[in-house]
Amino acid sequence: MKRLCVFLLCPLLMACGFDESMELCELKVQLTYQQTSFGEPENARVRVELKDQNAQIFVDSTDMNRMARFIVPPGIYEASTSAAYIDSTETTWWRYNFNGIRSQIIVSPDSLNQVEMQVKVTRKRIVR
Repeated sequence: MKRLCVFLLCPLLMACGFDESMELCELKVQLTYQQTSFGEPENARVRVELKDQNAQIFVDSTDMNRMARFIVPPGIYEASTSAAYIDSTETTWWRYNFNGIRSQIIVSPDSLNQVEMQVKVTRKRIVR
C-alpha cells in the first residue's frame, strides 16, 4: 500500500512546480520642487536613492527632466534625495538644501510605477 501511495503522489508532486524567474519592473521617480524665489539646484543631475524592505539601496541620478529611472524587483520602496550647494555669486553667500522623501511606493508588474516626489528647499545665510 505504501508503494502505491508513493507511486500516485510522485506525479502530483512533480506537477506542482514554481516559476522561479523574477520579473523586473521600471520605476520612474519625478522630482518636483516647491515654488521659491531661490529656485532649483544648479546641477540637473540630482542623486536619488531607492531603498527596499531589506534595506538594499538602488541609486540613480535625474535626467534633464528631473526624472530618475530604476529597474527593480516588485515590492515596497522608499525614495529619497538630498542635495546642497553654495551660492557665492553675490556679496552675501547662501547655502541651499534640497531634501525629499517618498515612502510606501508599491512597485508591481501590473501598475504604472511612476511617482512624484516633492523636494523642499531651504536657504541659510553663510556668515564669513
